[in-house]
Amino acid sequence: MKKSYFKVDPWKIIKNGFDEAHVTSCESIFSLGNGFMGQRANFEEQYSGETYQGSYIGGVYYPDKTKVGWWKNGYPKYFAKVLNAPNWIGINIKIAGIPLDLNRCIEVSNFRRELDMKRGIYKRSFKLKISTDIQVAVNVTRFLSMVESSLGVINYQITMLKGNAEIEIDSFVDGDIRNYDSNWDDPFWDHKTKIISEELLLLQSKTFKSNFDVATYAQTQLFDNNGLSIGNFTITEENQVISQKKKHNMAEGDSCTILKFGGYINGMNHNFNEFKNIAQKIVSRAISNGFDKLAEEHIQSWNEIWDQSDIKIKGDDKAQQAIRFNIFQLNQTYNGADARLNIGPKGFTGEKYGGSTYWDTEAFCLPFYMATKNQNVARNLLKYRYDQLGKAIENAEKLGFTDGAALYPMVTMNGEECHNEWEITFEEIHRNGAIVYAIFNYERYTGDKSYIPEMGLEVLIGIARFWAQRVNYSEFRKAYVILGVTGPNEYENNINNNWYTNFICHWCLKYTLEQIVRVKDQFLNDWEVIKSKLNWKDIETDQWKDIIDKMYFPKHPYQDIFLQQDNFLDKNLMPASAINKDQRPINQHWSWDRILRSPFIKQADVLQGFYFFEDQFDKDSLERHFNFYEPLTVHESSLSPCIHAILAMRLGKKDKAYDFYLQTSRLDLDDYNNELEEGLHITSMAGTWLSIIEGFGGLRVINDQIHINPKLPDAWEAFSFKINFRGTIVKVEASKEKITVKHNNKDLIVYCNGSLINSN
Repeated sequence: MKKSYFKVDPWKIIKNGFDEAHVTSCESIFSLGNGFMGQRANFEEQYSGETYQGSYIGGVYYPDKTKVGWWKNGYPKYFAKVLNAPNWIGINIKIAGIPLDLNRCIEVSNFRRELDMKRGIYKRSFKLKISTDIQVAVNVTRFLSMVESSLGVINYQITMLKGNAEIEIDSFVDGDIRNYDSNWDDPFWDHKTKIISEELLLLQSKTFKSNFDVATYAQTQLFDNNGLSIGNFTITEENQVISQKKKHNMAEGDSCTILKFGGYINGMNHNFNEFKNIAQKIVSRAISNGFDKLAEEHIQSWNEIWDQSDIKIKGDDKAQQAIRFNIFQLNQTYNGADARLNIGPKGFTGEKYGGSTYWDTEAFCLPFYMATKNQNVARNLLKYRYDQLGKAIENAEKLGFTDGAALYPMVTMNGEECHNEWEITFEEIHRNGAIVYAIFNYERYTGDKSYIPEMGLEVLIGIARFWAQRVNYSEFRKAYVILGVTGPNEYENNINNNWYTNFICHWCLKYTLEQIVRVKDQFLNDWEVIKSKLNWKDIETDQWKDIIDKMYFPKHPYQDIFLQQDNFLDKNLMPASAINKDQRPINQHWSWDRILRSPFIKQADVLQGFYFFEDQFDKDSLERHFNFYEPLTVHESSLSPCIHAILAMRLGKKDKAYDFYLQTSRLDLDDYNNELEEGLHITSMAGTWLSIIEGFGGLRVINDQIHINPKLPDAWEAFSFKINFRGTIVKVEASKEKITVKHNNKDLIVYCNGSLINSN
């Protein structure tokens, strides 16, 4: 059920009024990140109400011992958890000896949160009645620098509205933190050393088991009414908390400003022995530049990001706010600078799903980064999987596969499988196909012919070897079948012959064969290296060809419809609209047994195949399958509405596509799934971008040519976007009256609604 907590604004997310019930949800919505680290929108000052504290560092995780499934051989030994890192933002305040605590003060008024997405800055302001004699106003500004990846900045201003009082400031780094998503409540951090001075707080820590070195640092300044620095902080240490403390007398009408710099230095990039010097240099530069200059640099970086990735919508502020929120979070989560990092479903906004890599990256996120960044960013996403090929082969070996067969994990941080559900880990093997599709999609879009001979073909062959061993030949059907799988629709487990899985297996084998021929022909030296490295035997392709020729695809006995899996028609088919509203979402109300027996589909399954491979199915076929499967779909995966929006637009169902767009784009803003407090749905946000670019924009790449067919929802007056296609910026502007497409590459072939667009 949709909820509207936030004011509609084209560039901002605004929440007026303080409501304790919304605190954890707002912590998710107002999260900040810079591709290196992220921070939920926790209060700086102490808060005695319910809160979900979370600070996260890219690539840093803990192998939390699996809690269930120990009786099943091959079960992953751990579930990788993104770690709640030591807290650097803390600024506890006492006024006249009374803690500034929004949960305990006499009265909170004028409370406001604001996320300025254009500038990448989060603001919070409120007035507090501390006692009958004392009232204060607080204004807080926070950002995580897009220029200096290890730097976060807080400007915390207190104004005495009524009364005179002594304020006590306790600015601290806290290592005594916990993970909310821990299986066993184990401590994750081993704090090694502390550096405490008036100039710097630094906590040097190492993760248990995974042995990541991290330094959490902070430095605090205090300024009076006139902007003059007030020094002489007291330095304290208590357990795992190190503090800079200061008392300051304030009269009615006075203001003071606390300026705090802090963040993390990651041992993945720096030597442990260098942490102190690096932190000191960051702090020194920050102090020298001051808040305004740091903010200016940060804003300029965001201006450059928005210049390429913004989508402008005229006439529909709700849709405009939503797409910008999605684009903003994607850019906060990943920037492609480090091929060791990837995109977790929650990004830097929560701990659910372990913060790990899923097939979401290849299936949904890659197109966004291909079109809005330079080619190397997308290439790094593919390199991430190439670098983990050895682990994928090991993962397959644990399940009994041999000879270089590769099964990429459903969930991973370092290439090892670390999911904690048997059905997902062992049955949802279609994720292998998404990785192959991403390689295909990358080359199709970028024109980069070097990736496959350099890296990609090894991945393709490893996956093809897996498929060749995972199928079995059915004497009954005289065809190859794939048994015991889970398709994209996770409301079906351990089924036989999921159509999508069978189809993508068939396509992967065919595509790999094509690439082997091409590499042999055009990159013979690379092929010789690959042959030797993979112990290649030409006879392997004979089996692959046989599977391609004899793959089984389940079909409806009297309708021209592919069945989601064998025996799908045994279910009592009824539309999702027949479910009582008070039973939605069904995953929060029904037993798992009831869900498995029902006909209801979590997300696009057969239709996922029609989306990926639309060139292989005509419009009539798509319409038959859409009309059959969409009514059965409950869209309880965040990855569902976007695919249906794109397909609906292909069918000319504009109103339905628009409804799906609002559902995917405002999934978090309107908390459709009642789980906002757990973090945002980052990877589905790329699907939101796709629903506009490929849905309403009609963008396709066909035979090295761009085809654009924009169609506006009735609610929109106009929309525009840019894409970076093979180093050329293509600008699209569409209104109800006209469509304009601009680019400056005379060699690029662009069609708009079937007409050739020349360079301009």
